[in-house]
Amino acid sequence: MNVKRIVVTGGPGTGKTSLINLLEKSGFYCFHEIVRSMTLDAKKKREKKSYLSNPLVFVDNPELFNDQLLYGRLAHYAKASELNEETVFFDRGLPDVLAYMDYFEQSYGQKYIDVCEENRYDTVFLFPPWEEIYVRDNERMESFKEAIQIHNALETAYTSLGYKIHEVPFGTVNERLKFVLNHLGEISE
Repeated sequence: MNVKRIVVTGGPGTGKTSLINLLEKSGFYCFHEIVRSMTLDAKKKREKKSYLSNPLVFVDNPELFNDQLLYGRLAHYAKASELNEETVFFDRGLPDVLAYMDYFEQSYGQKYIDVCEENRYDTVFLFPPWEEIYVRDNERMESFKEAIQIHNALETAYTSLGYKIHEVPFGTVNERLKFVLNHLGEISE
């Protein structure tokens, strides 16, 4: 089966995970974000620090952390082919790794770009920064200003890889669900 791979991305605190959860409740197969659990695990191994926007301060080897993130998302991408599903959603995609590395001014080798170019998604939905719903927590360490900068890095990463980005308008999670599904032709008006 030729599965459609759909990415839901955006800066922190934009409502992506709420949409992913609703898509899942609506019967769609969804791959959840993996960086939150990776950051929590890394923080447990370090002494308690103040909130910082960079989860890499909690890891001993940032390159290994980014490799694990890239290949964890690549494993999700590959697993989608094994599923008996027409459409699969991803809470963040492979290019997000590049965007965050750019944002944190980390250099990366060609392997990162190659993985992103060789494993393409069918559609990318980008959630814009939304100050009214933005909340910091134990894993979301960025200020709203930093969230805007991450949004810009994500937009640049995806467009530089040749993706057409579909920006999801503000609204309730149900309105956003309807926008995404209408765009994909999953429901009719």
